Amino acid sequence: MEMGEKEPPSSQQSMAGMDTGKKEPPSSQQSMPGMEMSKPGPASKAPEPAMPGMQMGQPGAGGQMAGMDHGAMGMEEPHSFIEAITHHNSSGTSAEPNSTPHEMIMQMRGNWMLMFHGVGFLTSNQQSGPRGRDKLFSTNWIMPMAQRQFGKGTLTLRTMLSLEPATVTGRRFPVLFQVGETAFGKPIVDGQHPHDFFMELAILYDLKVGGDSLISFYAAPVGDPAMGPTAYPHRVSASENPLPTLGHHMEDSTHIADDVLTVGFIYRIARLEASGFHGREPDEYRWDLDSGRIDSWSSRLTVSPSANWSIQYSIGRLKSPEQLNPQQDVLRMTASIMYNRPLTNGNWANTLLWGRNRSSPQHEVSSGYLAESTLQLRSRNYFWGRVENVDRTNELLLGENVEPPGFHEHALARIQAYSAGYDHEFEIIPHLATALGGQITFYETPALLNSIYGSHPRGVALFLRLRPGK
Repeated sequence: MEMGEKEPPSSQQSMAGMDTGKKEPPSSQQSMPGMEMSKPGPASKAPEPAMPGMQMGQPGAGGQMAGMDHGAMGMEEPHSFIEAITHHNSSGTSAEPNSTPHEMIMQMRGNWMLMFHGVGFLTSNQQSGPRGRDKLFSTNWIMPMAQRQFGKGTLTLRTMLSLEPATVTGRRFPVLFQVGETAFGKPIVDGQHPHDFFMELAILYDLKVGGDSLISFYAAPVGDPAMGPTAYPHRVSASENPLPTLGHHMEDSTHIADDVLTVGFIYRIARLEASGFHGREPDEYRWDLDSGRIDSWSSRLTVSPSANWSIQYSIGRLKSPEQLNPQQDVLRMTASIMYNRPLTNGNWANTLLWGRNRSSPQHEVSSGYLAESTLQLRSRNYFWGRVENVDRTNELLLGENVEPPGFHEHALARIQAYSAGYDHEFEIIPHLATALGGQITFYETPALLNSIYGSHPRGVALFLRLRPGK
């Protein structure tokens, strides 16, 4: 947005990355990785270090940075895996390919780099068949974040909030064949629960060791342990899809967990992490903070062989995750490959994902497989698709009924879902990427479920999407 005639740069400030002519030897003051420092002007204060990989412009009158639009600015593509980790653009401590774009609003305030990103969908979902339901609802989240140099490392404070407890009525919205968690004391079947108001409250600290290593610490009363890939609400390959994955509770449902502690070690292109956390999934009262002793663990290996690739494998044991089955523990394994390719005026993000739960003491095994892709063309056009193949248990037969006494889950069927969608962005509200779009989903089911779901169930979603950043 043009704000009128720009004033010349202030003589009281000199920002990192500004060409002042004569080059000086590096300052003894420690700078952040990926930042080039220049000599302060006369009678000026030496600039504070910038965040890793941050491209900062020259300040104008009133401290406004060149290249910023009311505080909005872009972050350079990280030059290394270590630099990408310190950006902390994804949920928890998960990683996407270094080249993955993340839209956000950013601004310097003293020594702090302030960042804000999120997304909101207003969706009308309509589904066919005897179990199909129609509903208007909103899924949403925002992530305010603050980052600065602290001692010899980088300190990050991050909050993630969602208004879904208010914008999803009835404690659920319809998604055929989806299961997991509870509403009004009954298992949710053919529906998705809203996220908690507090999705994450976390403090992160990254300490570089030598030129090729980094030690990271993560602590959160509610947050995301080292389990699975970046969760679907924050994954760029799923960024335009308004609906959750059917394999969510086999792949990335721990993205909201209580009392999380994680430590990680990165060497060049590889990172190994270990987490302890409380294994019970959030209860159906979504406005409060849950808590519990650390009784579950996970470990994750992530490898980023190049800027466009990210591969992870994780394993964890969840203690009593389901409220209605407190005696059941789960051993979960996940593996994923992400590929991202920047395009001229666009981007192409892809994920292949496998998740597997093995319950005990019943020793029931269920798996989910996912392939999804989002293609951005000419800046404003998004095309995406998702294919899933997931196991389901006899919980599907319950519908909206209470589990009968002595109920035990066992394998019932495998479900396939095929989704495709498109949306287009418009310039409507400043600093918000506003899109209108739609998606259609087709399901394939075995014949034994035809009497419950119909022979060819499907769903259609029409939506408005808002995302801060552009």
